[in-house]
Amino acid sequence: MTAAAVIVAAGSGSRMGMSIPKQYAMLAGVPVLTRALAPFLSHPEISQVVVVCQAARLAETEALCASHGLLSPRLRFVAGGRRRQDSVLAGLRAVAAETEIVLVHDGARPLATAALIDRCLAAARRDGAAIAAIEAQDTLKRRDENGQIAATVSRDGLWQAQTPQAARLDLLLAAFAQFGQVDVTDEAALLEMAGVPVTLVAGECSNIKITHQEDLVLAEKLLAQPAPGHRPRIGHGYDAHRFAADRALVLAGVTIPQALGLAGHSDADAASHALCDAILGALALGDIGRHFPDSSAEFKGIRSIILLEKVMAMARERGLRLGNADITIICQAPKLAPFMGEMQQTLAAACGCLSDDINIKATTTEKMGFTGRGEGIACHAVALLSCKD
Repeated sequence: MTAAAVIVAAGSGSRMGMSIPKQYAMLAGVPVLTRALAPFLSHPEISQVVVVCQAARLAETEALCASHGLLSPRLRFVAGGRRRQDSVLAGLRAVAAETEIVLVHDGARPLATAALIDRCLAAARRDGAAIAAIEAQDTLKRRDENGQIAATVSRDGLWQAQTPQAARLDLLLAAFAQFGQVDVTDEAALLEMAGVPVTLVAGECSNIKITHQEDLVLAEKLLAQPAPGHRPRIGHGYDAHRFAADRALVLAGVTIPQALGLAGHSDADAASHALCDAILGALALGDIGRHFPDSSAEFKGIRSIILLEKVMAMARERGLRLGNADITIICQAPKLAPFMGEMQQTLAAACGCLSDDINIKATTTEKMGFTGRGEGIACHAVALLSCKD
């Protein structure tokens, strides 16, 4: 089933007491909103992400995403409405008609994980609708008009709703058509009114919603803690391109004086491509072709060092950085030794690491194979990702 995500970010965030809405506040150097949408945009099963924001902030929001390397043909921006549910409906109307499952997520929840998205998707596909939630842990009290305890409420069977909330698109649109005029606090309430069973999916205590200033402090502390999936991770990448006339030879972001370049949809930078694949492998996010397909005009002739920057943005959104990388370029010619220093510095700049964290070496195959015959260039890369300090 095709799936899309609607990220709701049209609120004013007045309880934060800030001059800007909370979703635009910085969290460990990255806006809350971009942290919230990144796991959905990079998820392999989500074909479209719609960000719903205030009409006056459409251009600002798109520019913000662009500055953090998140612009994609799969990303759309639409204006929200007066109520949260009006904004959700605007987002639902913007998703592709063939969408079967839609996930609605708060733009002020910046710490949702890919595993949580997986659980919500699986439950919605199986049961029709599902929400992330956690069991109530604390004793609950009902307050009277004097600010005193009126009663103790049993927490048995009580769950605290989170997002994402996932449902079949047709079920959710039907619930909006029938009960959309009723004020509700989440999509599950409309589905309940429409008689649609909603499955509770195990949420995550770290999936907090930024509502008050102290929530930003807590979120920063959570980001600083290595999550179970944030242990050091290793990935391997390989790429090869044949030589072609009338093409520049680009390796590791550096143009090498040479009569022949490499054939490809982008600039065919085999070293950068191999490193991209190594990093994506460490992130368990497939390969470069999944994220930057050669069938897309958007990436025609693009500098591969830009793709590397986008891949590194995916790593940073998951709390990871490049620990080190080792790259081997295999070619019979040209001689690359004079360019190694510049190549090392260029890759380090794109990855946001020290030059000493990048090792590049070149070798031949003693004239064996396609590289030995001078037909093209191949490249291997190994990358180690570690938690950000």
